[in-house]
Amino acid sequence: MIFLFISIFSSVFVGILFKKIKPNFNEGFIMISFNYLIAIILSYSLFDVNISSIHLNYKIVFPLMILMPTIFFILNLSINKSGIIKTDIAQRISLIIPISASFLIFGESISLFKWIGIILGFGSVILMLYKNDKTVQNNSIFLALVFLGYGIIDILFKQIALQKTHPYTTYLFFIFTGCFIISLLMSLLFKKKEYKINKSVYFYGILLGLLNFSNIYFYLKAHKIYSDNPSTVFAVMNFGVISFATILGVFLFKEKLSKKNIFGIIMAVFAIIFVLYSQYKNI
Repeated sequence: MIFLFISIFSSVFVGILFKKIKPNFNEGFIMISFNYLIAIILSYSLFDVNISSIHLNYKIVFPLMILMPTIFFILNLSINKSGIIKTDIAQRISLIIPISASFLIFGESISLFKWIGIILGFGSVILMLYKNDKTVQNNSIFLALVFLGYGIIDILFKQIALQKTHPYTTYLFFIFTGCFIISLLMSLLFKKKEYKINKSVYFYGILLGLLNFSNIYFYLKAHKIYSDNPSTVFAVMNFGVISFATILGVFLFKEKLSKKNIFGIIMAVFAIIFVLYSQYKNI
């Protein structure tokens, strides 16, 4: 489970980085582009990548090349308009999509204890999402896109982990390369002249690349280890990120929690315990 916890840590701090520096329109694209450049360098340096590989499953690769930089930019907009807590919840409530895919697409048999954990987890999400302001309503489009985008990406990553023709590390190299090209094209296409660029954004782009690479690599590694139980990875990752992001949102950004929110965090912890117990006891 150490790989999942590293992925959770990295994922939450990606959101915190966007929230902390609040990049403008142009800076957001620069950060995203640099992020993928760093990911390409790390992939090539750390993995035994066969760059002559052409027999990849492009039905999975191409959608990820487009979705990943696009959803990254939407994530930045959502964090700055709706807050880190609600954005992370919208991102992680997308768990509904891959959990459904676990038994509809990947044919997993989900045990009673795991179902209890999943149900508790969804209940915790509802409670943690509850708030008395109207922010979510006013910016619901960004939250909805985050929800849909990350749900689809989760399913595609699981399919990458199941590929037999090439290691998933080779897939990562080509996906990151495509994401870099797409993000550069998007930055040129949507560039706004009125925004000045702070030079420190390049440093933040490198930091974002390190966090994003760590998040994706260890997430795929966890899927590889628990290849027969994708719901375990989906559930622990999502409920863990929601709880961690909510707590950090309170301490770092003074986002207020109601009693329902706090109870939701407690429920999320118990949800993870049930899912992990089911995994290790095989019940």
